[in-house]
Amino acid sequence: MVLLKSCRAGLADYKLGKEEFQFPKFKHQFIETVLLRIERASKQSKAMSTLSVPPVLTSPRDDAIQLYRAFKGLGCDTAAVVNILSHRDVTQRSFIQHEYKTMYSEDLLKRLKSELSGKLETAVLLWMLDPAERDATVIKQAILSGVTNLFAATEVICSRTPSQIQLIKQNYHSKFGVLLEQDIAVLTSGDHKELLLAYLSTHRHEGPEVDREMALKDAKTLFKAGEKKLGTDEKKFIRIFSERSRAQLAAISSAYHDMYGGSLKK
Repeated sequence: MVLLKSCRAGLADYKLGKEEFQFPKFKHQFIETVLLRIERASKQSKAMSTLSVPPVLTSPRDDAIQLYRAFKGLGCDTAAVVNILSHRDVTQRSFIQHEYKTMYSEDLLKRLKSELSGKLETAVLLWMLDPAERDATVIKQAILSGVTNLFAATEVICSRTPSQIQLIKQNYHSKFGVLLEQDIAVLTSGDHKELLLAYLSTHRHEGPEVDREMALKDAKTLFKAGEKKLGTDEKKFIRIFSERSRAQLAAISSAYHDMYGGSLKK
């Protein structure tokens, strides 16, 4: 399915309600978890940005008509639904929703929910949301599935830039009537809670610039807090991971490898 492959980053890989995520107890797991979440989400974000949009589009009105026709008769023409929605960007899908509502006095999301089922329904409904609202929804679903089922919430929060997190927080409060930080504080504990709250509240640089001196200093700090120490000083890891940009974390990982011959992820 084109749509399922296109939105795998935001949907299938989260495995909501099926894969338990427990905050790592050991230093290598702790490091690997955070860095791999950031690295994988970065690659997934790029994958989602490669959406194929036709050079010449039909109008939102025509798309709304075609969707309405796909819903008519015995069963839903899922191929037609996927073919339309998987080749429209978030703005175009918003226009389609507006046209559908205007023409048929019916909410398109509710109709999609009634016509589809299973993983396709999950994929399509999340795909219809803008990125910040989708992230907020994924986090909420992960939280509702239980304290130990925070794989998706951790992946989202630990991989977004500060500006993206601000939009997620706004959408979360608007959609669910509670602050994201409040839910995280209540439903998580220990180092896990400290890590997620730090990511939600700490300002980080978002550009590609790298401070090599800082990277070397941070690599030394992490070595002393981890490999060189009996046990792990999680607070130092949380501080560095939550305060450094994605590019800076990559530089720290490289510096760590050069200095100590090992990897932060292993």
